[in-house]
Parts: sequence; C-alpha cells; structure tokens
Amino acid sequence: MSSHQLILFSLVLLLIPSLILAKCSCDPEEEEERDKSQALKYKIVAIVSILVASAIGVCIPFLGKIIPALSPDKNLFFIIKAFAGGVILATGFIHVLPDAFENLTSQRLNENPWENFPFTGFIAMVAGIGTLMIDSYATSFYSKAHLSNKAQNTVAVEGDEEKTETHVHGHVHGDISADPSQQLIRNRVISQVLELGIVVHSVIIGISVGASESPKTIKPLVAALTFHQFFEGMGLGGCITQAKFKSRAVVIMGLFFSLTTPLGICIGLGITNSYDEDSTTALIVEGCLNAASAGILIYMAFVDLLAADFMSPKLQNNGRLQLGANVSLLLGAGLMSLIAKWA
Repeated sequence: MSSHQLILFSLVLLLIPSLILAKCSCDPEEEEERDKSQALKYKIVAIVSILVASAIGVCIPFLGKIIPALSPDKNLFFIIKAFAGGVILATGFIHVLPDAFENLTSQRLNENPWENFPFTGFIAMVAGIGTLMIDSYATSFYSKAHLSNKAQNTVAVEGDEEKTETHVHGHVHGDISADPSQQLIRNRVISQVLELGIVVHSVIIGISVGASESPKTIKPLVAALTFHQFFEGMGLGGCITQAKFKSRAVVIMGLFFSLTTPLGICIGLGITNSYDEDSTTALIVEGCLNAASAGILIYMAFVDLLAADFMSPKLQNNGRLQLGANVSLLLGAGLMSLIAKWA
C-alpha cells in the first residue's frame, strides 16, 4: 500500500468511532414492523450484492485493455465518465445533502445554535473550499517534486555543469501545464480525493442499513444501493484508470471502495442493540459528515469530473460527442435522482 492510500485508510479508520453513532434511517412508526431474523437475511443479501456490484462497477473502466472502445482516449469512455459524473453529482445533491439538512434541522437538537444558523450549507461550503485547497496544494506539491526529480535526473545524465544549469532552469521555471505528466498528477490527486468523499458517504449508508431492524425498510434499499454503488464505482474507476497507478495501488483503491459499504453494514449490525437513534450526538455527527461529504462530491463532480472533460478540446471540437456526453450526464443524474425514491 502506498503512503497516499495508507493516509486515506487511516482517515476513514479515525472516522469510524464517530460513525457508529449514526442514526438509523427507520421512522418511529416502524417500531412494530421489526423482525430481526428477516432483517438479517436482507442485510446478508445486501452485503453480497453491494460488494459484487461495487467491484464490477469500479472494474469496468479497466476493461480498456481488453475492449479497446473503453480505453480512456476513446469517445465511449467520455460518455461513460459523463454518466458517472452525473451519478456522483446527484449523489451529493439528492442523496447526501438532504439527509444532512434533515439531521441538522431536527427538532431534537437545541434551538441554539442549530436553528439559528444554516450549518448544513456552511459545512458543505467549507468542505468544498477545503477540497479545492487540498486539490491545489497536493497538485502543486507533486508537480514540484516531479520537476525536482526530473531536474536531478537531467543533471546525472548530462554531466555537463553549464548545460545542466540551463536545462534545469528551463524545466523548473517553464510552463508546468505544457508537461503531459502534470495531467497525470492531477488525475492521481482527483482519484484519491474523490475516493475519500465517496468512502465517508458509503460507510454512513452501510451503518444505516446495518442498524435497521425493519425488513420493510431494508428490502428496497438492497436494490437501490446496489445500483447506487455500481454507478459510483464506474465514476471512481474512470478516475483511477486515468491516474495510471501501479497495479497494487489500483487493487487497493478498488477493494477499499468495494468494501466500505459492506463494512458499514457490519458495523451497523454490531451496534444494533447499543446505539441511541434519538441521540443528539448521533444526529450532529451524521449530519456534519453528510454535509462535508456532499460538499466534496459536488465539488469533485463539477470541477474535476465534468468541467475538465466538457471543456476539453476533444469534446469541444466534436459535436456528436458533445451531445452524447450531455445526454449521458442528464441520464446519469436522472437515474440516480430516481433511486432516491427508494434510498
């Protein structure tokens, strides 16, 4: 595991103790409909189906080596990525942000300060700005490190002090964007930040399902979340593909995404009898994490997934591809919005 994946993994582990306080998605009227044994069967089905769907979704973009039409430089890849971008955008706006508003505007919370300030929007905004800063600083850091290594390699190869000085100066102070390797660095930062936002959201979803004891609540969620994770996996897989990580890092990131929701369900199962779903702490923790996750996902969808492709020369100079990408974006956002009826 690379240091970047290790940091990501550690951040999620630090979040889990707070996440286990998350409120169940069940309503009070469902108390009489609880059936632990039946609910457990649905939870097991959910773990298996979501795990399989997540793995398939995140792996589809990697089939470019087998199916040339799916390679990152082909038109079909742009269409699929636009669809996945719409899915992630709808996830942030339709699935995560409304839940955060519901949590942080609950009547169970004290009027001061929760009713006196729009914390949900504020946290989402701060998370979006924070993602922008991380995006910017991480790209800058990796770019400088790359240029420094490139300069040192040039010194070692040329061995001519005078030529080397001029060559290094040109490389370090030249236009960074002109180097194709800088786009690769951007893609790597994008894929890691996006995975962090998705992972936080996925664990919360899993805990809500695992903590519920109502078969009526869980049953529709199984199908909805299976499709949800499949489409999200496609979006993340596309970013990982463009980042061109080594095989080991690709496997780790794919497994990490695939396992988070099932892990959340397992955590929910473990705390079913001990958590307090009416706890103000549970409402605040889940609400804040959902708001932050929404801010991250909305920023990543607009800035790093959609804008980068929709403003690229490849799309701008191809009317048919541009139309296809727009239709695919609307289709992805529409389908994921529709799933909100059950999830």
